[in-house]
Amino acid sequence: MTHIPPHLIPSRAAKRTNYDHESIYAVLDEALFCTVSYSVNNRPYSIPTSFVRYDNKIYIHGSVGSHFIKELEKGGDVCITIMLADALVVAKAAFSHTVNYRSVVIFSRAEKIEDMDIKRASFEWLTEKIVPGSWNYLRPMKESEIRKTTALAFSLEQASVKMRSGMPNDEKEDLELPIWSGIIPLETKRLAPVPSDAGSHILLPEHLLGLPLASATTN
Repeated sequence: MTHIPPHLIPSRAAKRTNYDHESIYAVLDEALFCTVSYSVNNRPYSIPTSFVRYDNKIYIHGSVGSHFIKELEKGGDVCITIMLADALVVAKAAFSHTVNYRSVVIFSRAEKIEDMDIKRASFEWLTEKIVPGSWNYLRPMKESEIRKTTALAFSLEQASVKMRSGMPNDEKEDLELPIWSGIIPLETKRLAPVPSDAGSHILLPEHLLGLPLASATTN
């Protein structure tokens, strides 16, 4: 049996947690943003940022001058969290209200990407995640832009996923109360693209027309 570090075992609802890589990857690949938490001189910091997973690592990017990035480069311990909310769970008593969710917690340390091929590829991976199909459509990235940006990778070796799904767990004595209970589904989706002034006269490109759940029209 694989040894699970104590800090990866939750103190509440541990049965909802697992360490299966495919389950972890599924959440990471759907989520667009994560929150990176770290400490400097015993002061806590927590920064949201976009990220992308490739194999068993996630990658983030930031300006070479960013205080946040410079601190992470030092290799200190970080905790990275991601949450997808799927529904509000409405019970017959406020105490039993909860949320259906999928979340990942990662304990790791930053690895600065020095290999230019991997660094350049990490920009493509993130761009394709945020706007699928756009990398080859866009103006190619300049070498100066790559040099001005730091790419950091974080191993997923110490990661866990926790989930809740289903209906409310109403107390037995509450089941016959004439109070509605159930779920209110939540959805995050891409809406129709809105052009900038510089893009208003240009037809919407193919990769934006094909976005899941998009309802865009061309201009």
